[in-house]
Amino acid sequence: MSFSEPAPTRVRSARSALRSALVVVGAALVGILGYQSLTPSSFSATSTIDALLGDQHAARGAAAGVLPDGVTVFDDYPAVTNLDPALLTALRQAATDAADDGIEFYVNSGWRSAEYQERLLDEAVSEYGSKEEAARWVATPETSPHVSGDAVDVGDASARSWLSAHGSGYGLCQIYGNEPWHFELRPEAIERGCPPAYADPTSDPRMG
Repeated sequence: MSFSEPAPTRVRSARSALRSALVVVGAALVGILGYQSLTPSSFSATSTIDALLGDQHAARGAAAGVLPDGVTVFDDYPAVTNLDPALLTALRQAATDAADDGIEFYVNSGWRSAEYQERLLDEAVSEYGSKEEAARWVATPETSPHVSGDAVDVGDASARSWLSAHGSGYGLCQIYGNEPWHFELRPEAIERGCPPAYADPTSDPRMG
């Protein structure tokens, strides 16, 4: 035989449980509203995650040789610091002297990882419509002097003009007629002057 609570007792228990639940829910709502009032109206978890992912993407890009705008030959980016030491020294010496003429050397591209070079080549094929035409502008990872750290693309027109006039004194030479921004180190140029430029990379025997 079993016994149950009298009806009034059950009602009082239910009401007590309901009041407790309402107190908990109310406290939670107060906490949420209070938190929102203390945070900027523009805050969102999504924007924070996007920012973190953007930072990670930028860091991976920099590690592969991608550069933001405004990087100079003196800045600490892998695309700059991974250049051949002799090339980097010549660049920094030239940049120091050019600064006396009010010229600053910006770097559009320097050292690149093989993966980054492959991506640039794929993009060039898509842009120019064939591997043959793309080869006039972008070398393969196996042949690119950027991947080996032996080439730098100087970004500012005034710096390129300065190097065209004075670069041979540092062994810095323009290599391709169709890429006036592309410079490599030719130490013999200090005494003999820079050699004639190739029309484009396809006429450079190193690219064969």
